Amino acid sequence: MSVKAEKVPTQMTKSARHNRDSRREKLKKGYIQIYTGAGKGKTTAALGQALRAAGRGLKTYIVMFMKDFPYGEVKSLKQLNDWITLARFGNDRFVFQKKIPSSKDRALAREALIKAREAMSSGKYDIIIMDEVCVAIYFGLLKTEDVFFLLREKPETIELILTGRYCPPELIEKADLVTEMVEIKHYYQKGVVARRGIES
Repeated sequence: MSVKAEKVPTQMTKSARHNRDSRREKLKKGYIQIYTGAGKGKTTAALGQALRAAGRGLKTYIVMFMKDFPYGEVKSLKQLNDWITLARFGNDRFVFQKKIPSSKDRALAREALIKAREAMSSGKYDIIIMDEVCVAIYFGLLKTEDVFFLLREKPETIELILTGRYCPPELIEKADLVTEMVEIKHYYQKGVVARRGIES
């Protein structure tokens, strides 16, 4: 007599996911981290934090400002979509074209900020990452005070991470942890272009 093996679903049902989420441990205290400076590694550091958190059952919402390039992490994060949610708004084409940001560019940045605020207050996430938000401020897509207000709204148990060059001093003052990436030496200076899987 042969027994037919039952196929086990690879993805959780909605009810199973809800039960898991209700049992998972959450942060007792969250802080504000900023990764800024001209050196390489700001987004990498933030993504590494999300990866580490996923291994401990913590959920992360990542909102990327001014990034629509198909970076390697966009593909890899899909493998962790039970733990990490990624949303991207806008692009940086106006920077390379040396143009003033359009009303659409500013609207997309405001939408990204709204989505980050919604995720932060939803109760679904432990970590909120606002990637390149400092750059969005620098180019006039957002106002410093709008982001500062979001920092003030942060719930006690949420870890909030901001990245990007040109971080305003007001945000640095408000943060609990600030790391400045300083470029000491870079192979770009030898003409090395961005490599797939390393820089893109």
